[in-house]
Amino acid sequence: MAQNTELTRRSLMALSALGIVASARNAVAADGQLTWGVHVSLAPTWFDPAETPGIITPFMLMYALHDAMVKPMPGNGAEPCLAEKFKAAADGLSYEFTVRAGAKFHNGDPVTAEDVKFSFERYRGTSAQMMKERVAKVEAPDDRTVRFVLKEPWPDFITFYSSATGAGWIVPKKYVEKVGEDGFKKAPIGAGPYRFVSFTPGVSLVLEAFDDYWRKKPTVKRLLLKVIPEEATRLAALKRGEVDIAYSIRGELAEELRATPGLTLKSVVLQAPFWIYFADQWDEKSPWHDQRVREATRYAIDYKAISDALTLGFSPITNSMIPNGFEFYWQPPPATYNPEKAKKLLAEAGHGKGFDAGDYYCDSSYANVAEAVINYLQEAGIRVKLRPLERAAFYSGYSQKKLKNLIQGASGAFGNAATRLAAFVVKDGAYCYGNYPDIDELYAKQESELDVAKRTEILHRIQQMVHEKSMYAPIWQLAFLNGVGKRVGESGFGLVKGNAYSAPYEDVTIKK
Repeated sequence: MAQNTELTRRSLMALSALGIVASARNAVAADGQLTWGVHVSLAPTWFDPAETPGIITPFMLMYALHDAMVKPMPGNGAEPCLAEKFKAAADGLSYEFTVRAGAKFHNGDPVTAEDVKFSFERYRGTSAQMMKERVAKVEAPDDRTVRFVLKEPWPDFITFYSSATGAGWIVPKKYVEKVGEDGFKKAPIGAGPYRFVSFTPGVSLVLEAFDDYWRKKPTVKRLLLKVIPEEATRLAALKRGEVDIAYSIRGELAEELRATPGLTLKSVVLQAPFWIYFADQWDEKSPWHDQRVREATRYAIDYKAISDALTLGFSPITNSMIPNGFEFYWQPPPATYNPEKAKKLLAEAGHGKGFDAGDYYCDSSYANVAEAVINYLQEAGIRVKLRPLERAAFYSGYSQKKLKNLIQGASGAFGNAATRLAAFVVKDGAYCYGNYPDIDELYAKQESELDVAKRTEILHRIQQMVHEKSMYAPIWQLAFLNGVGKRVGESGFGLVKGNAYSAPYEDVTIKK
């Protein structure tokens, strides 16, 4: 034993002379890093809370880089974070927040009420216009007090401010004004558990623990998010240990993952229904203007078969574009696969031989879902062309009303039934290509209704009308399947209800 110890000591001395011991130490230090294989190309617009669209993807980064006054956390959908506390006035006309003492941005500056006010006024993402129309003024009487004064009672203010938008995620006013909008995207500074280190477009994002984070010091020193768009390549990287967590592994690859020793399949059912949106349903010259054609599309698709094939049956078929876990959710009748009825409806609408239905746009990371849907549409006689786009470009085109014909949309954004309807159903919604006045009238009525039972009744009726008009053809509520490697202790999946990604990042751990 003594001889072996002496050999080890002499070997280390020799290696040290060659500089190899230093490398070994660096390898040990690298155990403080976890690597994610990310399924979409990361976009700088997602570094900035001000531009948050009505989807879940930016929160993959925001839970690391930034923090909110109030946000969804484990066990609480609206937990005070940068706010120590908040309260609503008895008349429902104002909300007052107390900024957390000691909270800091990554550059060391304290988070102040002025930063909170600035972040709200600067916000331009989903529902920005609607929120600002309802807020009379924002007051910051001192460094730690912020007061939002409303024009009239609005029961959903906290839901919109804390989770359905990025308006309550705080950025440093002085820094943004110093570096400008483009400068902020190139080198974002937030108040989250991890600070920005570097970003290589299309390749990777590197983040490092911010030890002064108010909630707790992050356990993992370094996060590396590697862009790996191809699913089989992500799984191969996970198997080789090149990544520790791989997002979105589906179908046969998910079966392979589940059967691989040392790897774990993590399924999280999200607040993320997928749907087909009939963008041209308000155009009288379009086939999609005919409700029978829209209904035929719904009957033509075997949603359960698609869920079984792509997500091992984990994605529930809810037949709604509102998540089934949301407050005020209305459950529609079960979806029915009936290709004969689909063809009958098409014939009644004058398309007995089918028709050329134009383009079918989708987020390229879910092109496999689109391909499965299109196969069923083709069998019914609805001929479309697949048009996959990178996620950032897809949602930009979607929100700017540049896409036509059919859009395979989805949203995993936080909120409730009212916030989802605001973005995707009612007039001036971020992703609305048209509207129905009877729905808009009901939506306006529920906005200031303080009686929960009456408000529930109205929101249920709106969802029923969306279903009856076949505004959408819901596909499924996504079960996000992910791979977790053997180095990971706590992956963060499922800690924040409805969230797709690892969060909170400060709770993620490496196995000891």
